[in-house]
Amino acid sequence: MSKYTVVSMPGDGIGKVVLPEAIRVLDAVGFDAEYVHADIGWDFWIDEGNALPQRTIDALAEHKLGLFGAITSKPKGEAAAELKLELRDQGFVYYSPIVAMRQHFDLDVCIRPCRSFPGNPLNFIRRGRDGGVDEPLVNAVIFRQNTEGLYGGVEWTDPPENVRAALNSHPKFKLFSEVPGPDLAVSTRIFSREKCRRITRAAFEYAQKHGYKSVTVCEKPNVIRETSGMMEAEAALVQKEFRDIQLWSTNIDAQMMWLTKNPETYGVIVAGNMFGDIVSDGFAGLVGGLGFACSANIGKDVAVFEPTHGSAPKYEKLDPPIVNPIAMILSGCMLLDHVGETEKSTRIWGAISRVIEKAEVQTYDLKRFTGGASAIEKGAATSVQLTDAILAELK
Repeated sequence: MSKYTVVSMPGDGIGKVVLPEAIRVLDAVGFDAEYVHADIGWDFWIDEGNALPQRTIDALAEHKLGLFGAITSKPKGEAAAELKLELRDQGFVYYSPIVAMRQHFDLDVCIRPCRSFPGNPLNFIRRGRDGGVDEPLVNAVIFRQNTEGLYGGVEWTDPPENVRAALNSHPKFKLFSEVPGPDLAVSTRIFSREKCRRITRAAFEYAQKHGYKSVTVCEKPNVIRETSGMMEAEAALVQKEFRDIQLWSTNIDAQMMWLTKNPETYGVIVAGNMFGDIVSDGFAGLVGGLGFACSANIGKDVAVFEPTHGSAPKYEKLDPPIVNPIAMILSGCMLLDHVGETEKSTRIWGAISRVIEKAEVQTYDLKRFTGGASAIEKGAATSVQLTDAILAELK
């Protein structure tokens, strides 16, 4: 009997391509796991009116660990139009299944490492003082509060009377008081003190464990005073328990400028849901793009690991497949770290690093080619070939 059972959720598009490659690597390092397939994604929205079926929730509740590939999400109107005919006008509303999964299992701590591999042609570079090229080592880890904020889902178009009355009680709402209901859309940004404390504590604990000297709260407290202010206040309280780690504060807009000036300055960054999403994509762009962007969604009982790239459906059916599987493989490494299999995770990181540095096997993104079937003809490696190269380094 396997030591671990992992719920495998390929999802949509290239999720179906990259997840099997990650499992190949996990098998190669001797990770003792059984993989249980579970349904998630656009096809199930179309056929069932639910992109996250209850059977998948049940599987995660039972096994506690998940590997997730990618999903396709579309705006409200487009999603409704693609439902099969008998489900239309039946009250079904599309909601992102990964967001629903995070909220159902309270996967409130999202961790997104952004670490540059030496020799990666996609790494951030800048002009050095001597006129040459300077390539700083980027090693940032973003802690993103995963269940609250703008992604909490508390929103309306044409808010009901009781909501509108509550909004009217705030003096700042006078500016909108005459706007007709159908012309008014409201999305809330809700923070709770408990969740702010939990995400900032997770950030400080990670910094202490891994030798980082600072934790940066990246918010906007000068404008979004209540929610960003709460995050900053809780971080200050938590920092008192970690006196050897500095607490810094940046505004999200300024941070996006500074990360392309001195990204090596930043270590652990903590933010709410939207700003964490933005800054993690920004840092991912400095270390090779979304082909290298892995993440963990961690709750008290359940943890799900996923690349942060989208489903890129235009690449799903290319034969051979061309997409870079490294983000998915690194997400598997985060699963290994989570369950205490750190030696196996370290081996995989090392194998990937050697493949990147040798630059002998490169998918189209690493060669800076335009995506499409012609990339293979031009000399890009397939998804499978890049995985094969990683497996060869593991031996």
